[in-house]
Amino acid sequence: MTRRAFVEQIMGLPVSVHVRGPQAGFDEAATAVADLFAELRMIDAVFSTYRPDSRISALNRGEPVRDDLVDTVIDLCEQARERTDGYFDAHLPAPAGGTWFDPSGLVKGWAVERAAARLAGYESYVSAGGDMVLRGSWRVGIEDPARPDRMLTVLEVADCAVATSGPAHRGAHIIDPHVGAPASGLRSVTVLGPSLTWADVYATAAVARGPAAMRWLAGLAGYEALLVRDNGDLLATPGWPTRG
Repeated sequence: MTRRAFVEQIMGLPVSVHVRGPQAGFDEAATAVADLFAELRMIDAVFSTYRPDSRISALNRGEPVRDDLVDTVIDLCEQARERTDGYFDAHLPAPAGGTWFDPSGLVKGWAVERAAARLAGYESYVSAGGDMVLRGSWRVGIEDPARPDRMLTVLEVADCAVATSGPAHRGAHIIDPHVGAPASGLRSVTVLGPSLTWADVYATAAVARGPAAMRWLAGLAGYEALLVRDNGDLLATPGWPTRG
């Protein structure tokens, strides 16, 4: 079976794309992947909080911003805040006081999901920093946050999204908005479901909630989750798939 892999550094992390099957060897597949990468670079230029020329940086400087993509993400961030009881909040404390708008916790999953639509019709997966969109059947390893060189489990999944959040790679960067301090109690949360945008949001919000997030996650229709507590214990929602 033909299989091709592509990798580019975008949004400050490696984005990898794998395409397999009879169509993978054609030029059209490479063109679709190139378009995918181009769309991610465009979205990064709009939403990067590290680029002073981005529209999000302009918005945080108080400048008027008229952009359909920005309006879409602002709306999604408000939906995310409502869906998570405020545990996902894109309005973060600013160093000089007040708040600033940082949609990064939503934009990555949303951007990858949006760009991956360019591979509709191909058996493929797109992976970016622990977030994946999969078309077709694939084996996916879930990393042990205490030992990144080891897998907790390997799943057989198809036509879905997988998102993982936690402090393992970036330190305590997820804030509990209700107390204004770094979240604690969980090393990682992996969420499996139909939409990467929402799987990523739910994983981030669950880390912010801590171990008490299990009951909330179990009530999310269409999504399943695996949590790793600080002591290494594993918690899983009732429908989490068994080991493949």
